[in-house]
Amino acid sequence: MKYDFRFPQRNLRWGLFRVPNDRITSADSPGPDMLAGKYSRGTARRVTSLAPKKLARTRTLILILGTLGLNFAGQGCHPQKSGPGPSIEFTHIPPAAQGGPERVDTISGRVRNARPKQQIVIYAHSGQWWVQPEPDHFIPIRTDSTWSTETHLGFEYAALLVEPDYRALPTTDVAPTQGGSVALVTIVKGVGTPQLAPTGSLKFSGYDWGVRMIASDKGGMTNLYDPENTWTDSSGALHMQIRKKSCSWSCAEIFLNRSLGYGTYSVTVRDTSHLEPAAAFSMFTFDESASEQHFREMDIEVHGRDDAANKSNAQYAVQPFYSPGNLFPFAVPSGTLTYVLRWEPGHAAFKTFRGRSSGAEARLVSEHEFTFAMPGPGQAKLRLIFFVVASDKNPMQKPSEGVVEKFEYLP
Repeated sequence: MKYDFRFPQRNLRWGLFRVPNDRITSADSPGPDMLAGKYSRGTARRVTSLAPKKLARTRTLILILGTLGLNFAGQGCHPQKSGPGPSIEFTHIPPAAQGGPERVDTISGRVRNARPKQQIVIYAHSGQWWVQPEPDHFIPIRTDSTWSTETHLGFEYAALLVEPDYRALPTTDVAPTQGGSVALVTIVKGVGTPQLAPTGSLKFSGYDWGVRMIASDKGGMTNLYDPENTWTDSSGALHMQIRKKSCSWSCAEIFLNRSLGYGTYSVTVRDTSHLEPAAAFSMFTFDESASEQHFREMDIEVHGRDDAANKSNAQYAVQPFYSPGNLFPFAVPSGTLTYVLRWEPGHAAFKTFRGRSSGAEARLVSEHEFTFAMPGPGQAKLRLIFFVVASDKNPMQKPSEGVVEKFEYLP
C-alpha cells in the first residue's frame, strides 16, 4: 500500500527533532475527546474509529525520521578518526644571541607525519624575525624525516612546516603563525644566557652612549658598522663617517645607554647639502624588545638630494612607515639645522629650525604632528645613525661625513 504523507507548516516536537504534521498536535497519543473536539459531534465516532490507523502510520513515519536523524547526528558528533597530526622537534638549537651577518650556527631537527612536498622554513628572532639563512630559503625534509640548515643567531628560533606554494616574508615584526600554507609552527628559545652583541662606548653632550659594532640592514641593505667611524673632537662635536672597509661600506651608529622616556629630544647638525643621495642621517627612537609595537620607532631622517625635481630630501616618520599618514616628507635647506622631537602621551610633534636653536626666535623650516595611537616609550632609546641606503639609481660613490654639534633632552 502506498502512503501519501503531506508536510504542512505546523511542527510536532518528537524528542530532539521536529516533524511536520497537520493532524497531530502532541507527541502523546490523542484520545477520542481530543479528536471529537476538532470535528462535529455527528462525525466524532467515525473519526475515532479511523484515528488509530492514521496514528499508527504517522508514528511509523516519525520513528523512521527519528532513526535517520539519530544516525546523522551520531555521525556529526563522532568524526572519522584520522592519523596523528604533524610535529616538529629540534635536535640542535643555536645559542640565544643578538644576531648579525657574521654570527652563524647550525639548527636541525626532525618532522613527524609531514605530507609529501612539505618543507621547513626557519626564522630567527633578533629585533625582528628574519628568515634564515636568506630569503626564499626552503629546507627539504630528508627521507629519514630530519632537516638541517645554517642560521644567523637570534634569541628565539621558529621552524615552519610549509606547503610548496608558501612565500616567506624576509622579515616580520611578529612571530610567524599557523594558517594557510603554514601547516605548523614550533618556536624554541636559544640555548644559554642571552648574549648581546659587543658594543663600544662614547661620551657626547654629557650622556653615555653605546657604539654599534655589528652589521645592520637599516636602509634596505646590509651595512657594516665600525666604532672607528665615530668620535668627538675637542669642541665636543660628534663626527660620524661612512667609508669603505673590506670592499663594503662601513657606517656609524650610537645609542643612549638608557631610556629617557617622554620628553623633548633635539640635535643640531651641520650642513648636509653635500651628502650623496645614498647617504642618510637619522635621529630615531628604538626599543629592541618591542617588535609587536614596531619597536616604538619614530624618525627624523635626512638624505642627500637625488635630483632637482624631487624637492623633498627629509622626512618625519612613525613606524610602520607604509601605513597612510605615518610619513611626512619635507625639504631641508643648506646650513646648520636643529631637529626636534617632542614626545608626549598620545602624540609626537616634529620640528626643524634653521641654526643652532629651537627657541622662540628660531626660524621654522618644517613641522608636523602625529596624533594616532602613538606607542608609549617602553624601553625605547634614542639613536643617531649615519648610514647608506639601497639605491640602484644613485649608489654610494665616495666616503662621507656628518657632524652633530650637540644633543639635548628636556623632560
